[in-house]
Amino acid sequence: MKTVAIVGGGIAGIAAAIRLSQAGMKPIVLETRRKLGGRATSFVDPRTGKLLDNCQHVAMGCCVNLLDFYQRLGVLDRMQWHKETYWANPPHAPDVMRAGWLPAPAQFTGSFLRMRMISLKDKVAIAFAMFKLLRMGYAGREHWRGRVFLDFLRDTGQTERAIERFWEPVVVSACNLPSSRVDAPFAMKVFQEGFLSHRFASAMVLSTVALLDLYDPAEAMIRQAGGEVRLGVSVQAIAFDGARVTGVVTDEGLVQASAVIAAVPFDRLVKLCSPTLQAADERLRGIDGIATSPILGVHLVYEKIILDQPHLVLPARATQWLFNKGVDEAGRQHIHAVISAADQWMDLDENEITRRVRADIEWACPRAQGLAPIEVRSVKEKRATFAAVPGFEALRPGPRPRASGGVDNLILAGDWCDTGWPATMEGAVRSGYSAADALTHLDSLQTELPVALLARVAGLG
Repeated sequence: MKTVAIVGGGIAGIAAAIRLSQAGMKPIVLETRRKLGGRATSFVDPRTGKLLDNCQHVAMGCCVNLLDFYQRLGVLDRMQWHKETYWANPPHAPDVMRAGWLPAPAQFTGSFLRMRMISLKDKVAIAFAMFKLLRMGYAGREHWRGRVFLDFLRDTGQTERAIERFWEPVVVSACNLPSSRVDAPFAMKVFQEGFLSHRFASAMVLSTVALLDLYDPAEAMIRQAGGEVRLGVSVQAIAFDGARVTGVVTDEGLVQASAVIAAVPFDRLVKLCSPTLQAADERLRGIDGIATSPILGVHLVYEKIILDQPHLVLPARATQWLFNKGVDEAGRQHIHAVISAADQWMDLDENEITRRVRADIEWACPRAQGLAPIEVRSVKEKRATFAAVPGFEALRPGPRPRASGGVDNLILAGDWCDTGWPATMEGAVRSGYSAADALTHLDSLQTELPVALLARVAGLG
């Protein structure tokens, strides 16, 4: 069996290992931590002993490769689908966006018109921008490459309230950057493919178990196919003989391999590559200039139920989302608050974080007013994702180098690689599948959801 060393046991590394195993190769997954999942995993809180997710991760119906990945792992039954999105609008009940009977891209027309958090003027402006996104098609967004999405919003006459209450919550959550910083095509992709292309594309998928539990089957699958998963192994360098990589140097010795898949963040990859290797592969030049963007997750437990909905968008607030993680036998509710693009939160202590998040929760959930949480745990991920700013796309490497441009048996993977997607689990799986395909010459990437007829007639696609 052809041995392939995979550095990194995150989603990209797991996805690559599963596809290599299914193709008859022998993957050896090397992960520093003692668990799989990378940034999309869970940890045991030393204060309470509870298993908590690092951060809330959300899939959508358009994430066809991520759903395929879950299906291969056999964990789709641990997922819950949500066709509605709830938007806080106190003192009124939350507004609800749900697909109606009309075909895409008009499926949200009815519920959108009924939303009370934005005015008719705002809705007209939003509809005009959506029409422009339809008419430009997928190819048209490349004309905006190098400009921020806020430029497009200004160009289409969006009101400040529409930007603050509608566009910004979606963009920040999906791209982990505000509209004023994100490269416009990334945000355009979210709306074109996630909302306008297909009525199923925007359906939300949330795990009903801790993220770590989703990867339980992966280790057994890889080993049953003849591969290996080595946890708690520190990778120190990628071995390079001047022409090809020959394996991976770890704290346990050399792991020889005919190819290496580096499924680690870009800053970690640079540290694993010698100056000689970096000079030999054009993909490794300049990636240390990629910027990052942080995410803050805050777990709060209340002694009674404060949120009835499965999730809640908080428009125009610093906390963008609340997720209902369930109620225990004693009636205590676990709420997971998420703050994306959380640069201004990273230097705050937990007391101040709690104060600010509680203010947002009490604004959105009247039953929480004056009710202090009995448990709080904040989780800072300072380098959570790449920052998809203008100029970033040019730095994204493919899985394999171009002709005579690098080391042919060094394969790159990770959501930061050239997937065309923002920093998402879907992007991570795509990169893992593409990395495996670079060695197996198979075609693992799944067929995209077809663009609905009405959307196609309007120009999308």
